[in-house]
Amino acid sequence: MNSDLNNKQREAAYAPDGPILVVAGAGSGKTKTLTARLAYLISQRQVPPQAILAITFTNKAAREMKERVEKLIASHGLKGEGDPFVGTFHSFGAWLLRHEAKRFSRTNAFSIFDSDDSQRLIKRLVADLPKSPYLLPASLARQFSRIKSEYIDAAAYVRSPHDETVWDLFTRYEAALKDNNAFDFDDLIHKPVWLLRNDAGAREKYQAMFRYILVDEYQDVNTAQYLLVKLLAASHGNVMVVGDDAQSIYKFRFSDFRNFLQFEREWPKALVIMLEQNYRSTKQIIESSSALIAHNEVQKKKNLWTENEIGSPVRVIEHRDEFSQADAILDEAQRMQKSGMRVGILYRTNAQSRALEQMCIEHQVPYQIFGTVSFYDRQEIKDIIAGVRMVCNPQDTLSFIRLEKNLGKRLAAAVREKLSGYTSETRPLDILRAFVTAADFMNRLDKKYDNASDRAENIQELMAFAQHFSDAASFLERVSLADTLDAQSLRSAQRHEGVPVINLMTIHVAKGLEFDGVLVAGVNEGTLPHQRSLFSPEDVEEERRLMYVAMTRARRELQLHFYSVASRFLYELPPQQVFFDRGELPDEDEQYIVYE
Repeated sequence: MNSDLNNKQREAAYAPDGPILVVAGAGSGKTKTLTARLAYLISQRQVPPQAILAITFTNKAAREMKERVEKLIASHGLKGEGDPFVGTFHSFGAWLLRHEAKRFSRTNAFSIFDSDDSQRLIKRLVADLPKSPYLLPASLARQFSRIKSEYIDAAAYVRSPHDETVWDLFTRYEAALKDNNAFDFDDLIHKPVWLLRNDAGAREKYQAMFRYILVDEYQDVNTAQYLLVKLLAASHGNVMVVGDDAQSIYKFRFSDFRNFLQFEREWPKALVIMLEQNYRSTKQIIESSSALIAHNEVQKKKNLWTENEIGSPVRVIEHRDEFSQADAILDEAQRMQKSGMRVGILYRTNAQSRALEQMCIEHQVPYQIFGTVSFYDRQEIKDIIAGVRMVCNPQDTLSFIRLEKNLGKRLAAAVREKLSGYTSETRPLDILRAFVTAADFMNRLDKKYDNASDRAENIQELMAFAQHFSDAASFLERVSLADTLDAQSLRSAQRHEGVPVINLMTIHVAKGLEFDGVLVAGVNEGTLPHQRSLFSPEDVEEERRLMYVAMTRARRELQLHFYSVASRFLYELPPQQVFFDRGELPDEDEQYIVYE
């Protein structure tokens, strides 16, 4: 059984009862090991399938594990004996709340409010309050999410009169959810934790029901998820957690990798198993990425290694600007594709996709964007472009109607009046600035979105692009290339068999994926690491983990591209594993990386 497991994977899969920490380096087969553990419990230890709870972080991972488990149960003639619960934290929480809804004064037909629903509810709650920049619905929604994700009580939260106001609104928000027979998304973890902490009968019931608990991607748990696992496993201690603290990159979602690092303190008798053999990448890629992550002070040290080929050195390539970078990356991606490689282009922020998309469209190269919409399809970009269209074509009623819907009729009319003095020959950057000012656009983003800073970066990227044009008409003509049916067909070309596709995505989205060739764009200081992280050593360490995730997505070839100021992370790579390429820059041009 499972003869394809290596010794360490086998040790983890066949471990005796008790707490188990599996420290699984990148590409070391952690999901395979977790599934093998589940299979061992059912087929060899005769654990009833329904006594096992396997928690993943994505529906995709859950589906894959379910498929393997179903085949296992069928092959051992166990059909009809029940199934293990295999799903995400939130799907498990929803299942539990369906059984315990009465405890929270809901029926089991309750609704689950998404982020838009929650913000609409909060907007109603603050409608009668004096307007304040500190009580914006998007900001309050994030605070409420933090309260639930970090399982904070009033005593720990309230430190000022403002905090007291927020807590009062939170209490009213909770009551409004109850009145709507609803839970919000964070409740799917928060409320089960509350129940297990405060009701001994319920705690004993679910501890007895799930006698074995397996958790994937444990480095990504937040405080509430950590408490849920701890409470469920407290009576029997049969909990296996698998993860890699070097790939913890979701602090913005309130995940806390210290829960992973403190597992042994929480469970002193834990068996610790290190999965350090990488099956994905070449030696050059493994040694380079390992040297990078070694600079993090807070981590569980591991020695990642591979029996794969040495491979080619990691290429660090310098460019003049964002446009020459995008051009070169596309050339390199196409070269890789021609040799039969599956290619991924990764970047730190969504805003960086603009130049790369533009280049794909202009060169008629099929591509797909993972995890987000195309740059020019983002609402804030479409709103601003509508303003430019009104300037170039005053008869464009559709653009004005769009602004009436998104800005309101009175403000849309004021914006049109403000822009009336501009023409198609005006510099587009001037129009963009006038639009943003007249519409008070940045403040509107803050009020409406909890990712306002990301949307602001998209606008800054559009302005950076606009400054290369002397008139609005030529700017719009260029933009329209990314808004045509041809462009849409390029983005959806992956649906047609035999059409090679360039894959574009942020590094966060790329986690869990792998590609033969990986090209990381914009490895600049201020981009990766992001400028928002530069004043906090803890945040810089998370950015370094993000860089590590990007590098370890590559199987055979890895390129790191930059322009302007090189990222500090590039200086942390071992010179013997790196080939520095100055791209199209002549020798007398800007300074470049010198390895000491």
